[in-house]
Amino acid sequence: MDQINFLPVINSLLYSFLGIAILLICYFILEKLTPERTWHEISKNQNVALAIIFGAFIIGISIIISAAIHG
Repeated sequence: MDQINFLPVINSLLYSFLGIAILLICYFILEKLTPERTWHEISKNQNVALAIIFGAFIIGISIIISAAIHG
Protein backbone atom coordinates (compact mmCIF):
# COMPACT_ATOMS: atom_id res chain seq x y z
CA MET A 1 0.00 0.00 0.00
CA ASP A 2 1.31 3.44 -0.93
CA GLN A 3 1.99 5.93 1.77
CA ILE A 4 0.17 9.26 1.33
CA ASN A 5 2.38 12.33 1.47
CA PHE A 6 0.65 15.06 3.47
CA LEU A 7 3.56 17.52 3.34
CA PRO A 8 2.12 19.63 0.46
CA VAL A 9 -1.22 19.91 2.27
CA ILE A 10 0.47 20.92 5.52
CA ASN A 11 2.63 23.47 3.69
CA SER A 12 -0.42 24.89 1.94
CA LEU A 13 -2.30 25.30 5.22
CA LEU A 14 0.73 26.79 6.94
CA TYR A 15 1.30 29.37 4.21
CA SER A 16 -2.42 30.18 4.05
CA PHE A 17 -2.54 30.95 7.76
CA LEU A 18 0.72 32.89 7.51
CA GLY A 19 -0.70 34.97 4.66
CA ILE A 20 -3.90 35.69 6.59
CA ALA A 21 -1.90 36.69 9.67
CA ILE A 22 0.28 39.06 7.64
CA LEU A 23 -2.82 40.56 6.01
CA LEU A 24 -4.42 41.18 9.42
CA ILE A 25 -1.22 42.74 10.76
CA CYS A 26 -1.11 45.08 7.75
CA TYR A 27 -4.76 45.98 8.29
CA PHE A 28 -4.20 46.84 11.95
CA ILE A 29 -1.15 48.94 11.06
CA LEU A 30 -3.21 50.87 8.52
CA GLU A 31 -6.02 51.19 11.07
CA LYS A 32 -3.57 52.82 13.51
CA LEU A 33 -2.23 55.19 10.83
CA THR A 34 -5.63 56.56 9.80
CA PRO A 35 -7.23 59.27 11.92
CA GLU A 36 -10.72 57.69 12.13
CA ARG A 37 -11.96 54.21 12.94
CA THR A 38 -12.22 52.89 9.39
CA TRP A 39 -14.40 49.86 10.11
CA HIS A 40 -16.87 52.07 12.01
CA GLU A 41 -16.85 54.55 9.14
CA ILE A 42 -17.53 51.81 6.58
CA SER A 43 -20.19 49.90 8.50
CA LYS A 44 -22.07 52.58 10.43
CA ASN A 45 -21.73 55.62 8.15
CA GLN A 46 -21.68 53.46 4.97
CA ASN A 47 -18.74 55.29 3.43
CA VAL A 48 -18.53 53.59 0.02
CA ALA A 49 -15.36 55.39 -1.05
CA LEU A 50 -13.48 54.19 2.02
CA ALA A 51 -14.80 50.65 1.48
CA ILE A 52 -13.46 50.69 -2.10
CA ILE A 53 -10.07 51.94 -0.90
CA PHE A 54 -9.85 49.23 1.77
CA GLY A 55 -10.97 46.58 -0.71
CA ALA A 56 -8.18 47.65 -3.06
CA PHE A 57 -5.74 47.63 -0.13
CA ILE A 58 -6.70 44.07 0.82
CA ILE A 59 -6.42 42.85 -2.78
CA GLY A 60 -3.04 44.57 -3.22
CA ILE A 61 -1.56 43.21 -0.01
CA SER A 62 -2.93 39.74 -0.83
CA ILE A 63 -1.24 39.78 -4.24
CA ILE A 64 2.07 40.82 -2.65
CA ILE A 65 1.80 38.10 0.03
CA SER A 66 0.92 35.39 -2.49
CA ALA A 67 3.83 36.40 -4.75
CA ALA A 68 6.22 36.35 -1.79
CA ILE A 69 5.01 32.94 -0.64
CA HIS A 70 4.97 31.44 -4.13
CA GLY A 71 8.53 32.53 -4.76
